Amino acid sequence: MNRQFAHCPHTASSLLSPERRRPRRGGAVRLTAISPILGEGFEAEVEKETATWIPHDVELDVRSVRYGVESIECEYDEVLCAPPILEQVEMAVAAGTDGVFVSCFADPAVAAARERVDVPVVGGFEPPVLTALSLGERVGIVTVLPNVVPTIRASIRRHGLAERCSSIRVVDMPVLGLADRETMLVRLHEQARAAIDGDEADVIVLGCTGMSGAAAELQQRLATSGPTVPVVDPTGAAIGWLLHLARLGVTSSRATYLPPPDKKRVPANGR
Repeated sequence: MNRQFAHCPHTASSLLSPERRRPRRGGAVRLTAISPILGEGFEAEVEKETATWIPHDVELDVRSVRYGVESIECEYDEVLCAPPILEQVEMAVAAGTDGVFVSCFADPAVAAARERVDVPVVGGFEPPVLTALSLGERVGIVTVLPNVVPTIRASIRRHGLAERCSSIRVVDMPVLGLADRETMLVRLHEQARAAIDGDEADVIVLGCTGMSGAAAELQQRLATSGPTVPVVDPTGAAIGWLLHLARLGVTSSRATYLPPPDKKRVPANGR
């Protein structure tokens, strides 16, 4: 595992150059995971959880934002955390990464990053939900707080998934409270079981990347009281998805994610 690639100066043209992308048919792939919230403890958790899904021949760079918010639990948080995320994305690409994972189910700044760089960028929503759709007919999401439900519903509508992804339940725990693992697991089981028994879902997606390591345990607990129901871990799905894109040598469509037009932009720090 490589904690950080060498820093390289970058320009807009270097980040968007079509020469950057080459299909990889062997050799090491370098991926970056970005912790989008403040706190060294969460950065360590992102590194630990992400590394679980990284093959031995893949280099991993874990980066954290230098300013922003301590958790992302509403639209306001999502807006505030975007600039520092984009800063880390650009630094990672300039340093030679082959793909970027923004570790949050809200996909903060993911669309903006796709406009800005020519490597694949994924968040915590698309990969697990699209994976779940291949495992069952109805997808249920269990997330942290009611505050995040509107954001998740907006993501579902944007991807045209409302017909098959209508169940969203919450464990009523803030992101920073997920360290109480047993309470989290008990509440995850209660809400997932209610969704399954209520004929709302036959596949469960964990709706927060902070629910690290809970998918396998939840799936086992559900199996003791009913049929086997897959539980999809957002980090595992995102890393697998990102690695696949990097090895294919593809990136975001420039027919969708057009590069930002040249104009004067003054960031909050004035630089």
